[in-house]
Amino acid sequence: MKLKLYLLGILSAITPTLLLAAVNINTATAEELKALPGIGPSKAAAIVEYRSQNGSFKSVDDLKNVKGIGEGILSKLREEATVEGKAAGKAQPAVKKPAK
Repeated sequence: MKLKLYLLGILSAITPTLLLAAVNINTATAEELKALPGIGPSKAAAIVEYRSQNGSFKSVDDLKNVKGIGEGILSKLREEATVEGKAAGKAQPAVKKPAK
């Protein structure tokens, strides 16, 4: 019984964090993009296709360049989408070597 309560406590502590996690539109899969409001399978596929042809989005507002996404959908998902975190591209070294 104590174990169940302990696990329930842990689950309830991490659930809000998972629900508030933003979706990175530059790294998300089509399946992950479908978690955004107003984005179904076809729009998720269009985002991935646009990204593969044009490179990373500079801002969430750039989603307006994707066919089928207008200001209405953008206003629904703006708070839940990001272009930051787990950035696509090369990782930078943590410490730079001193110049010789």
